[in-house]
Parts: sequence; C-alpha cells; structure tokens
Amino acid sequence: MTTAPDPSRPDPSWQDLANYWYAAARSDELPAKQPRASTVLGVRLALWRDSRGMAQAFLDRCLHRNALLSEGAVIDDCLACPYHGWTYDRAGRVAQVPSLGPTGSPPALSLATYPVREQDGLIWVWLGRDAPDKEPHRMPHWARPGWGAYYMSTRFANGVTNLVENFMDVPHTVFVHRGWFRSQSQTKVPITVERTADSVLVDYEQPGDSIGFTDLLMNPGKLPLTHTDKFYLPSHTRVDYLWGAPEAPERAFVITSTCTPVSPTETQVYTLISYKLGVFNAPARLWLPFYTRRVIEQDVVIMRNQGESLRHHGPPAFHGTAADIIHEHIEALRDWARDQRSERPAPRTDHAEIWV
Repeated sequence: MTTAPDPSRPDPSWQDLANYWYAAARSDELPAKQPRASTVLGVRLALWRDSRGMAQAFLDRCLHRNALLSEGAVIDDCLACPYHGWTYDRAGRVAQVPSLGPTGSPPALSLATYPVREQDGLIWVWLGRDAPDKEPHRMPHWARPGWGAYYMSTRFANGVTNLVENFMDVPHTVFVHRGWFRSQSQTKVPITVERTADSVLVDYEQPGDSIGFTDLLMNPGKLPLTHTDKFYLPSHTRVDYLWGAPEAPERAFVITSTCTPVSPTETQVYTLISYKLGVFNAPARLWLPFYTRRVIEQDVVIMRNQGESLRHHGPPAFHGTAADIIHEHIEALRDWARDQRSERPAPRTDHAEIWV
C-alpha cells in the first residue's frame, strides 16, 4: 500500500536540504492585515502577521474543506479561512468555528506551523523536521550607515544549483550581459578557489576590471578593484566589488542572492543590492534598480534556456574545463547537503585561469 505524501513536509527527494532556513518573502511584502502565499521546497505556506507584528507561517490549507488560508484575512489576532470562516490562533489551533454559534466548542485540531525569523528585510522559514540548529544567512550591509540597499525578487525557471553557479560564473557575463556588465577583452584572469566545509570562496586577480558603463560612476578615481565571489550552503551567493583597500573600501558594490527552491525546476531568488558610493548614494538609488533589473532579466532568459534543455533532454551531462572548477566545488557541496549521510567533501584550494 502506497503512503500518501505529507503536504506539510518537503518531498523526501529534498532530504537534508530541508534543514536550513529559506527566505519566504520580503518583509515589505507582508502587510499587517493581509496574508500572503509562498512556496518553499514544494510546501505551500500562508504567511501572516499577528497583533504584535510577528510573522507566522502555516500550511496553506484549512483543516475544514482545504481552502487556501492565504486568501483569507487576519481577524482578532487569528488567521481566518475565506470559505467558512474557521479561524486559527498563532499556535495553529482552531480558535473559532462560526457555524457552531457563539457558545460552540471548536474541535481540538491544529494546523502545521513552522519556525519563522525576520531578519535583514526578509522573512525566513524553517521546514526541517528537527528544531532549527542554526541562524538564517546574514544579508550584508542591510540598513548599515553609509550604505544604500534594496531588494529584487525574481522567479527563475531553473533549479538552485544551476542558479548559484550562474551567479558565481564570470565567463558567461561577456556573452549574456555583453555591454551591460562586461565585454569580452581576451584577458587572462588568475583565480584562487577555496572550498571549505560549507562554502566556496573565489578571488580574482584583476585589479583593473570594471563593471560596464557604470564604472564611470562607481570608480571615478580609478582605484584598484578587489573582486571576490562566495557561495554558502545551502543556496546563498555573494559577489563583492570593492574599490580601494578591501578591509575599508572607499567604494563598494555587493550583490547578495538567496535562492529559495519552489520546486526542483523553479526557484524564487531574493537579491540584495548593497552599495557604498559616497555622495553618489542618493542618485544611484534612481538608476541602479533599472540597471540591475536589466542584468538579472538577462540571467532569467539564459536560465530559462538551460532549464528547458534539461527538462527536455533529461539528467544533465555537463562537461567542463579548468575554468569550471568553481562549478565542481559547488556541486560537490550541494550533493552532500542533499544527503548528509554521504562523506562531506574535504576542504581544498585550487588555482586556475579564465579568459574574459
């Protein structure tokens, strides 16, 4: 006899990847009185705020007739179903059944609820079976004096591993983002790739690099550039462009993305753009969102291209060169994170060259 899947838990194929925090929404996407739907690891959630302003996450399915609670309302510090008005308190317990009348006792039933943290402008949810044993990933320079910052939310038709590899991939920029981010110059760039127990850290030896036409505004003083890329388990990337001394840069542009799996072939990405441009911080807020949205939409197109190919042709058959060492390390960590009964990849450092 086949056991029906539990809709309150991620599919077993996710295995140990559920034991991490994932961003379910931006903080500004969840108002005080209106619930919101979000899907994380295939589990549909109803997010809402209680009277204290604290975010809550419930399974998005009323226990009565299975209507979507995310299309209901927040009433008297409870989440109310739009179908028959059943309400649930912040612990997920049935608080009221209107059809029973004012003196009727509601059934002793409870919805599946999930741990929530609100941090750095995001609402993070934990879907692991055990209690959280770590904190959500920190999004750098959020609300930090002297820095500007804003989020972009983007849906991609591809899986997490392919996305984080794309965000960490320099060679693709001269083709996918030609003229917008970087143009081909046939320049040799030595790189150092360090794989730790839970990260892949990349240093690029190219102090004279620039970021498209924006370099005129970001680095008018022609300061030397430090460029690093970082991947952190399970699904976070960070790209730093720092001008001047790396430990105290005069100017900086940082792209931090956290990827939330919706399904094996669909991912919601929350990208934090952080920048330190001195007197140009204020005007940058007017033009940077257009520029960064244009660049990320180019990635949406190429990731849809790759995703469609993978769905049509079946399992990936990747072939690589020395320039793909970053991908190999990311895949090794992601494969281990999916099933932590396997042997954890050993830390190592590699040196390679790429041409851009």
